[in-house]
Amino acid sequence: MIHAKQESESLELAVLLALSGGIMDAYSYLVRDHVFANAQTGNMLLFGIHLAAGRWIECLHYGVPVVCFAAGIALCHAIKIAARERHLHWRQVALIAEILILIVVAAIPEGHSLWANGLTSFACGIQVQAFRKFHGRALATTMCIGNLRSGTQSIVSWFHEKDEKTLNTGLLSYFVIVMFVLGAVLGNWFRPLLGTRMILLAPALQLVAFLILFVDREGRDVEKRLRDRSARAAGTQK
Repeated sequence: MIHAKQESESLELAVLLALSGGIMDAYSYLVRDHVFANAQTGNMLLFGIHLAAGRWIECLHYGVPVVCFAAGIALCHAIKIAARERHLHWRQVALIAEILILIVVAAIPEGHSLWANGLTSFACGIQVQAFRKFHGRALATTMCIGNLRSGTQSIVSWFHEKDEKTLNTGLLSYFVIVMFVLGAVLGNWFRPLLGTRMILLAPALQLVAFLILFVDREGRDVEKRLRDRSARAAGTQK
C-alpha cells in the first residue's frame, strides 16, 4: 500500500484513533449507563422512543450526547479556522482538547453519567471532524457504518474492475473497522480493573497520535525525491 503523503492521513494514526474510538464507545455504553458516545444514530433512535413514551429524563439521557457531539464538531472546525500553525498543527490542538476533556471524564464519579457521556461525545465530535481521511480515502475512526458501506462497495467494485487501488480502499476500510472493534474489546478487558478510569486508555492512545503528528512526512518525501534526483544526476554525469 502506498504511504500517506501527510502524517495526519497515515495508517499509524488510523490505528490509534480507531482504537480510541472503540474504547470511548465501549466506555459510555458499559460504564456510563448504556449511552453511545459515537453512534449518535442509536442515541437519536432511543431519544425518539422515550420521547414518544413521555419519559423526559431518558430523553435528556440520550439527547445531551447528540448535542455535545455536534458542539465538538463545531469547536474543532473553529480551531481549524482560527489556527495559525506557528508551532502546532490545528489537528494537534484538537487532539490536546480531546485528551484534556477525556481526562476530566475519568474524574467524574459514578452517578453522574449525563456529564460524563456529554463530555465523551463532545470529544468524539472533535475527533470525527479533525480526522476524516486516511491514505486519501474518506474514513471515520469513531463509527463504522460509513466504513462498512465504502469498504463493501470497494470490494465489489474490485471483483469487476480488478483495480488494486479499489481493493486497497476496501481492505483499509475493513481494517479500520477491526481496529475499532479491538478498541471495544480492550475497553471491556480493562473495565473491571479501571472502572470509570477506563476511559484514560483513549487519551493515552491519542497522546501517541499527537506526537506522531510532529513527523513531517511531506517534507521527508520531498527530501527523498531530492536525494534520488541528485543520485540520478550523479549517475548520468558518470
